[in-house]
Amino acid sequence: MTDVEEYNQQKPAKTGKQHNVLPIWGNEQTMNLNPLILANIQGSSYFKVHLFKLKTYHEVVDEIYYQVKHLEPWERGSRKTAGQTGMCGGVRGVGAGGIVSTAFCLLYKLYTLRLTRKQVNGLLQHTDSPYIRALGFMYIRYTQPPQDLFDWYADYLDDEEEVDPRAGGGGSTTIGALVRQMLIKLDWFSTLFPRIPVPIQKQIEQKLGEHNRQSAASKPVANLSNRGAGNAGAYNPGRMDSDRREHDDRDRRDYADGDRYTKDRTRYDDRNRERERDRDRGERSDRTDRDRDRRDRDRRERYRGDRSRSRERQRHRSRSKDRRYR
Repeated sequence: MTDVEEYNQQKPAKTGKQHNVLPIWGNEQTMNLNPLILANIQGSSYFKVHLFKLKTYHEVVDEIYYQVKHLEPWERGSRKTAGQTGMCGGVRGVGAGGIVSTAFCLLYKLYTLRLTRKQVNGLLQHTDSPYIRALGFMYIRYTQPPQDLFDWYADYLDDEEEVDPRAGGGGSTTIGALVRQMLIKLDWFSTLFPRIPVPIQKQIEQKLGEHNRQSAASKPVANLSNRGAGNAGAYNPGRMDSDRREHDDRDRRDYADGDRYTKDRTRYDDRNRERERDRDRGERSDRTDRDRDRRDRDRRERYRGDRSRSRERQRHRSRSKDRRYR
């Protein structure tokens, strides 16, 4: 079966986007959760006893505010996977279980309440805790049709509120980065989100790319407007007068003593003249050295020429004397 056929089979006839009642996509009995996680949730005393007493949406939200400290499916150090062999060995989401996290227990509790669209939006926009918002995004990721995910998340892609989803801390991120991860990745701390059909995934990636380009294009404009706002005081006459007074004070401080300025200027001119004289002396010395070298070279060449001519005369006289006595 192809991805398109599978998607068409799972696609609801009507998403109900315009209504307050939310559709449920996928397996309505399991909320699309990993079977091991779901079994641990349903078997935990926290869910069966404590959360069973909470009957309203606001009571569950208050419980999230006080109890949720991370977003992993298992409490830190409680899940034991050592010694697992066969089909269970090294398989993501399969193991001996552990203590299921408060976050996932409350996530499933929200599912049992069958939240309305208004209630889910209330989670996403909650101001008391980022974990309330994060569980709202996770609720959407597990229960809503894939074709609606980007519309749900689009307004929060650049959200800068910080949240730490890792048990024990050390993995702080932003709501915007968390939402992007939910859109493009299946992995979620040793478990999996519901798979998004390939055609829908490609559409989401295209929309994300377009959003990133628009954000990049708008940032210089935003910076320019901020710079303009920051420099708006430059047109304040009072500020200009203050700057001018500071400049005048500096001028008076540096140049108020006319005699000192004249003396400094004279010393500066004297140094320049002395420097020029040194340069001239250096140039004359260089010329003198060059002339002396040239004269010495000419003298040596004349001396060599004179010696050569003297030897030639001596050889000529010797040959003439030899011819005379023959």
